[in-house]
Amino acid sequence: MELTRHQTLSGPRWAVNGHWLPRAFDLRMLLALPRAICRQALHEMVTGEQASGPLLAPLEPSHEVWASGVTYRRSRDARQAESETGDIYALVYQADRPELFLKAIGWRVVGPDMPVRIRRDSGWNVPEPEMTIVINRVGEIVGYCAGNDLSSRDIEGANPLYLPQAKVYRGSCALGPGLKLVSSEVLSDLEITLEIARGGEVLFADSISTARMKRGLEELVSYLYRELDFPYGAFLMTGTGIVPPDDFSLLPGDRVRVTVGELVLENTVTR
Repeated sequence: MELTRHQTLSGPRWAVNGHWLPRAFDLRMLLALPRAICRQALHEMVTGEQASGPLLAPLEPSHEVWASGVTYRRSRDARQAESETGDIYALVYQADRPELFLKAIGWRVVGPDMPVRIRRDSGWNVPEPEMTIVINRVGEIVGYCAGNDLSSRDIEGANPLYLPQAKVYRGSCALGPGLKLVSSEVLSDLEITLEIARGGEVLFADSISTARMKRGLEELVSYLYRELDFPYGAFLMTGTGIVPPDDFSLLPGDRVRVTVGELVLENTVTR
């Protein structure tokens, strides 16, 4: 079952499996319900009308998108290499407590085929393909979407305290194309693929399985929900295990394709 959010002449509207949900439907309503009744609730609401219109980022403007760092060994190695204080990344990789940070508010999130941005004051920018899990108000994982957590590696490398500037700026977070509602067991071994094309030629491609994650998804969720309330659910980017070579940086016009499981998210880079 897949939820998508579309732009229509009367404003954003949600659909499930290609058919409209009532105009009044709001994802926050669904994520306020227990996971066990989500699917049944959607079945009861779906109409027979075919959905159409451009896809939007699959979340509400008020939703929060959080992110996890250093959850794969490859990410740990890359952060150590770029940073003058690289030992801190080894410490967080081994520590009980994960790295968590607020990536974006829903109204800032970019959807499919919308432009993502690189910072004008950075010379080393990369995409980070990530499985992004969708969590309801009581901390149950209800599904996932594909995510691109763009990052300015030179800014974070200069000083880890600059991480919010390296990670949080206009056009730095893309989600889509929809939300796949699945059991949390399915998410333990999904393939994630990244392709970066420039001028129609693929410059970089790589893939990894979520089975390579250092931390379990429930572990990440438990820390996120430990001292925070999410009455209408939350989104959590679960880290990247794919890092382009150190001599690569995104340029305007590049096309980034992130595939997570069955979902494909594509965006063009601007500055």
